[in-house]
Amino acid sequence: MKFQLVFSEESLAQLTALDNNTAKRIMDRLDRAASNPPHFFERLAGREESKLRIGDYRVVVRALSGEKKIFVMSLGHRKNIYKKLK
Repeated sequence: MKFQLVFSEESLAQLTALDNNTAKRIMDRLDRAASNPPHFFERLAGREESKLRIGDYRVVVRALSGEKKIFVMSLGHRKNIYKKLK
């Protein structure tokens, strides 16, 4: 069963700020990951959130298994994304 993707306002703003090709790559990968989250997402050390790697970009999510939802919290380039999580 496919999980539903839910985006935070922050993640939507970050997604629209990216160029169209990068945004499309991220959305395509998120759509594929929604069908089998444990295969695609890797848990962040010491946190409840997980990450999805897409080239040089990362998507930070919180998977809600009971509700079959993936909450997209933040996304961006790998050199900046983890600084925003503190």
